[in-house]
Amino acid sequence: MSISLSKGQRIDLTKTNPGLTRAVIGLGWDTNKYSGGYDFDLDASAFLVDQNDKCTNDLDFIFYNNLQDPSGSVLHTGDNRTGEGDGDDEQIKIDFNKVPANIHKIAITVTIHDASARSQNFGQVSNAFVRVVNEDTNVEVLRYDLGEDFSIETAVVICELYRHGSDWKFNAIGSGFSGGLASLCQNYGLSV
Repeated sequence: MSISLSKGQRIDLTKTNPGLTRAVIGLGWDTNKYSGGYDFDLDASAFLVDQNDKCTNDLDFIFYNNLQDPSGSVLHTGDNRTGEGDGDDEQIKIDFNKVPANIHKIAITVTIHDASARSQNFGQVSNAFVRVVNEDTNVEVLRYDLGEDFSIETAVVICELYRHGSDWKFNAIGSGFSGGLASLCQNYGLSV
């Protein structure tokens, strides 16, 4: 049975789900009716960070132009440029057994492509969610629905998966940034 989380909640992933070694992080959203003349293109990304909450190099940033980290532990399944249809709009797969020892946290984010040029923000996005599915059993372990508490933000840290001893935990973050992808990259120690 899937557990539904609220903003700020933390939950154990691997300790209470002992068979969970490979997870699918499914992200989805809808866009409000908006007549700005541009389609929305939301992009999921993962930042693999060390104990200082920083990426050690550019290859620790997983997104539509870098679909997999060198260890093969994190894989982005590809860019969905329209968000059409039901279910997950984009997915990131994580193999917890392959995550390098120096990676302490995996931050999952969503940004709006060309948000400032298109005058778009997360105030125009609804029904955003993240869910964690056990890839081996296809069973949803948890779900976090973000709610509608954004206005000018163009990037959101959706959640973090982090090490706790030998186990992995999930933190429902839901924190917005106004500077888009550039702000997120700088936050995680990457130069833009």
